[in-house]
Amino acid sequence: MAAVAENNVIGKDNDLVWNLPDDMKFFMTKTSGHHVVMGRKNYESIPHKFRPLPNRTNIVMTRQKGLEIEGAHVVHNLEEALELAEANREEEVFIIGGGEIYKLGLDVADIMYLTEIKASFEGDAFFPEFDHSAWEETERIPHGTDDKHAYAFDFVTYKRK
Repeated sequence: MAAVAENNVIGKDNDLVWNLPDDMKFFMTKTSGHHVVMGRKNYESIPHKFRPLPNRTNIVMTRQKGLEIEGAHVVHNLEEALELAEANREEEVFIIGGGEIYKLGLDVADIMYLTEIKASFEGDAFFPEFDHSAWEETERIPHGTDDKHAYAFDFVTYKRK
C-alpha cells in the first residue's frame, strides 16, 4: 500500500511531500485490524503520538541486531515478517514502506493498493518500477482537488495476473 507520484516519488527527508487527508483516511481504514510491515526509517517517520500505528500489528524490518521497539515486532527480513503474520493467521498483510521494503514486497505481493497522485515531486524515496503487464487493474476511484487536497489522485487496486 503506497501513495506514489507520477515520477514514483513516495517521500523526501523521511517524510511525505504532500498532504492528502482522504488518502490517510483510506490507509487507516484499509489497514486497520491487520499486520503492517515497514522499514525502521519509515516507522521512525511516523509522529510519536501515532506509534505504533493503533489497531494494527506493527512489524518493523531492520538490519540492526538487538533493536527493540515497544509495541512492535522487530524482524530482520521480509520472510520473518510474513511468517509472523501467518502464525497469527493474518489474511491480508500490508507492506507500507519505504522504498527498499516495497522493492522486496513486489516479489511476493498478490494485490497492490496504490494512491496514484497526478503530480510529480522532488524526493529521495521512490516506489520501485514494476512490470504493469504482470498486474491487472481491478479498481480505480478518482479523487479530484478540493480545499483539503491540492492534487488530484486515484485509488487504484492491482491484482497479480
